[in-house]
Amino acid sequence: MSSAMLHSLLDEVESAKGPDWLKQVRVEARTRLLERGLPAARNEAWKYTPLRALESRGLRRVAADSQSVGVDPALYTLAGVDSPRLVFVDGALRRDLSDLPGVHGLAIESLGAALEGNAESLSASLGRSFDADAQVFARLNSALPGDGVVIRVAPGVKVEPLLHLVMLGNAGAADGYWQLRNVIELGEGSALRLIEHYAGGQGCTHLGNVVNQYSLKAGARLDLLQLQAAPDSMRLIRRSDAVLDADAHLEMRCVEAGAQWMRHDLAVALQGDRARLVSRGVFVLNGRQHADTRIDVSHRARDTACDLVWRGVADQRARGVFHGAITVCPGADGTDALLSNKNLLLSDQAEIDTQPVLEIHADEVKAAHGATVGQLDEKALFYLRSRGIDEAEARSLLTLAFCRIAFDSITNETLRSQLDAMLLERLPRAVLGGNAPQVAG
Repeated sequence: MSSAMLHSLLDEVESAKGPDWLKQVRVEARTRLLERGLPAARNEAWKYTPLRALESRGLRRVAADSQSVGVDPALYTLAGVDSPRLVFVDGALRRDLSDLPGVHGLAIESLGAALEGNAESLSASLGRSFDADAQVFARLNSALPGDGVVIRVAPGVKVEPLLHLVMLGNAGAADGYWQLRNVIELGEGSALRLIEHYAGGQGCTHLGNVVNQYSLKAGARLDLLQLQAAPDSMRLIRRSDAVLDADAHLEMRCVEAGAQWMRHDLAVALQGDRARLVSRGVFVLNGRQHADTRIDVSHRARDTACDLVWRGVADQRARGVFHGAITVCPGADGTDALLSNKNLLLSDQAEIDTQPVLEIHADEVKAAHGATVGQLDEKALFYLRSRGIDEAEARSLLTLAFCRIAFDSITNETLRSQLDAMLLERLPRAVLGGNAPQVAG
């Protein structure tokens, strides 16, 4: 049965502008949504995600006039990261907050402008059908008109500046809904460094729905940091879809430290020979926060590789969910796949559910996975205390070191120090003992 939330949001679909093929995509997505509704709790892909609270809410699209309100610069700036910067507030581009100097070989335009200029170039991305039950919010994203950004790197161009893409929820109307659809395309032999930064004003109760689609042509490289620091009053759903051609390399770092509840679906298709994915991630939860992370890596060509290392920390009554699936398709001989997920529980009431999955349909494959849920190493704690460090600080240092695997390889020391400070602030007070240790920059 379809929910009141879907009906309230989908009323505007039929009047949406755009090329005929895009209108058809929206109508088909709307039809499927109203037929199937939101997934029930018995649906395996959604049984841990608290969707029931959304069923009866009358969410409405955030009004366009909310884009004129002031925004604290602290929400959209990061230490050690300058321009180029692109800022979206409540799903709409804020040019007054953005800083986009010209960069050779880097083309950036809003999704609306790209559709007006050359809609056909986006048909492969925006025309995708999200049919699986796990993709219901990506389907909602397709059904509704919305903005976003199109980023294209020309073949052979190595973009030097670090690009900062900011997506904010503002503390405006209660129960607001906004969405973004971002398309990032790297030409053959090109390279880009990108930060996706999710944040918002305190008290923001919006639901944000973001779909990011990455296309890496042969030999391209994307270094991506996804920093999720939304306020605890907000809900955020994200989907990251990446397709890698031959010899392409995607290196992802994910830090999940905000939102009342969040879900991130990461799907990567290694469809070219020798394509490689490296993924490092961590979620840090307290209070009644809920984080649901689902990773699906598909090896579709020879000699592809993935290296996935994720960590989780939960305290008080928080709950974390991690599902990591690696599929080695027929013919993908020479695959080298590794998945590791380790988690810390800092409270008797905290919970982390982890599910690593391997599905192999090829020969000559190296594949391994492992998952653990436990507490801090008492031997390491004893060692630090024997060196004169008090228990609260020792626990904090060990927990931070456990989390740092997600971003320890970042070469920007100023940015890395800010991430340290952000996680220290998020760590449970029972761990910090009220006195956070100093972190060297």
